[in-house]
Parts: sequence; structure tokens; C-alpha cells
Amino acid sequence: MTPTTQHPAPQPETTQRKWSHTIAKAIKIIAPLCISAGLVIWLFHKVDIKQVGTIIREGVDWRFIVAMMVVTILSLMIRGIRWGIQLRAAGIPRIPATAECVSIFGAYALNLVFPYLGEAWRCVYITRREGCKLSTVVGTDLGDRASDGIMILALIIFTMSIARPTIDRFLDHYKVGETIAGVWADGMIWVWAGVAIVLIAGIELLFRHTRFISGINASVKRIWDGFAVLFHMKGTLLYIVLTFGIWTCYFLKPYLCFYAFPFTREMLVTPAHSWGLLPGLVVFVFGSCSMIVPSNGGLGPWNLAVMFALSLYGIGESDAAAYTIVCWSFESLALVMAGIFSAIYIMVSRKRLRQSEANDQGQGISATPAR
Repeated sequence: MTPTTQHPAPQPETTQRKWSHTIAKAIKIIAPLCISAGLVIWLFHKVDIKQVGTIIREGVDWRFIVAMMVVTILSLMIRGIRWGIQLRAAGIPRIPATAECVSIFGAYALNLVFPYLGEAWRCVYITRREGCKLSTVVGTDLGDRASDGIMILALIIFTMSIARPTIDRFLDHYKVGETIAGVWADGMIWVWAGVAIVLIAGIELLFRHTRFISGINASVKRIWDGFAVLFHMKGTLLYIVLTFGIWTCYFLKPYLCFYAFPFTREMLVTPAHSWGLLPGLVVFVFGSCSMIVPSNGGLGPWNLAVMFALSLYGIGESDAAAYTIVCWSFESLALVMAGIFSAIYIMVSRKRLRQSEANDQGQGISATPAR
């Protein structure tokens, strides 16, 4: 008889670590799904679904929905080209503009499945394609998102200044607004923020020579190097122009949808509403802020935030629900189409690369990685 090989029993720590990793991964997947599902159920419970269906069937001018989808794709293309500027500034060789756009197409399509999965995917895609450090690419991604954060902050301040009566009505008459105002007015939030900063600084000071903290510091430095290119890269002016281009597209998406519905179209001819520009800005900012909540492509939080913003201008719940359902659904359709294009492009590119390598080997030429 052949003696059986005895495998060592798994160590308790290893098993516990695997279970902890599995549980953490499950929570990251399940939590956004639960948030989206819970808010959608609450949304459908709150509105008259039959009336919403009637509005969608009879009251939508689909030409403007198609225009919104085109603008959605355009915004992704601009974002891809803008990211390419950061990648080159971080020392990554120039890649084709199509590949830059594909990295964003795939990322946003994957974000519909799981929040932030697309951000990880696009960093890994560029890393594998170019053979560069992942942490450097992650740094450029953080810089990309930092630009978004700056724009959102600027838009909030700008909106609060020019749409002050609407914002005051929100803060004074709605519990959500009262809560937000109370949190910012409460000094304890700043105390806890200070405690957290002191705690992190203390850990860094006491344990900076340990392998774990040294490894973290090295990764953080590479990430910072990727982020810091924003301050000294070539093409800064073009980067700024493209940033405004992205956010102009983002504003145009809800604004174009105003033309698609009769109840929002009325705001476009009202001088008091600046011909729809002011409500469009409020809806846009509320929707942008809702993306902080982890959910599948904004489903749920975005719908409720936009419904709430529309209610500030007298739009009923059923009308607002129809607006958000149509806008979110067809914007998601545009992202799915972009994701399909991204998958096809990557498969074709890999097939061409394999064929090129095979031809080079047949001719006795050493293949070099394609850029």
C-alpha cells in the first residue's frame, strides 16, 4: 500500500484570518446591496408605482434621454484622457487615448456591480498593461478623485451662495437639513477629528521602525508621489480645462433630463428659476453628494437625493420618482454599453498581442511588452 500523505492541520490563526477576510469581503459586497435594496423598497413603498409607470409611458421625450446618454459617454472619455495626463506625469509611458477611455468605461461599468470595484480594476488594468507599480497608479487615481472632491466642495459653496433661499428652506424645514446643520455646529465632531489625528500621529511616532509601519509608509509615499503629480505635472492647464469639461457634462445630464418631462420642463421657461439652471444645479449637487453612500451605481441614495431636491421646487413624489428612475436606468444603460465596449477592446488587444508574440517567436525575435 502506498502510504497516505499527512497534511498538517491548518493553524488556528491562519483559519481565523481566512474567516475574517471572508467575512469582511462578504460585508463589503452585502452592505451596498442591502443599502440599495432597502432604499429602493422604501422608494417604491412611498410613491404610486402605477402613476409612475403612466408618466414614463406617456410623458417622456426620449430624444433628451438619448442626448443624456451621449453626454454620459462623453464625460467618461474626457475623464480617461485627463487621467492619462496624470499617468504620464507619474512616469508611466503614454498609452493610446482609446485605452485611457477604456480604463474608465470598465471602471464605471463595474461600479454598477459593486461600489469602488471599478477604481481597483482600472488601477490593476493600467499596472498590468504597462508593468508599473500599482501604488503609483493608485496615487494617480487618488489624485483624480481628489480633483472631484475639490470640485464638489466648490459646487456646494457656489450653490449655497446663489440658491440660498432653497438651501435655507432645506435646512430649516426638513429633519435631514436640521441634522446636517446640527452636526456642523456641534463642536464635538472637530474634537473627535483631532483625537483621531493625534492617535494616528502617535502610532506613527512610536512604531515607525517596525516592518509593518515601514511598509505602510513606503506604500503611502508611492501613493503620495502619484497624487503629487497634480502640483508639478506638464499639461496642468489642459487638466483644469478637462476637469471643468467633466463636471459640465455631469451638470448637463440632469439638466437635459429636465427637457424630457413636462413637469420639469416648466422650470425651463421660468425666469425665477433662471430658466432651469438653478434647479438643475441644486439637483446636480444633491445627487453628487449622495454618491458618498456606498451603493450599486448610486441606486437608492441618488434617487432619493434627487427626489428630495426636486421636491424643493414643488415636484410631486410620483413625478420625481419617474424622473429618477428613467435618468438612472438609461445612464446605467450607457455605462453598461461602455463596459461592453471596454471588454471587447481588451479581448481584441490581448488577441493581437498574442499573435504578435507568436509571429516574433517564429521569426526568432524576442518579444517586448506592447504599450
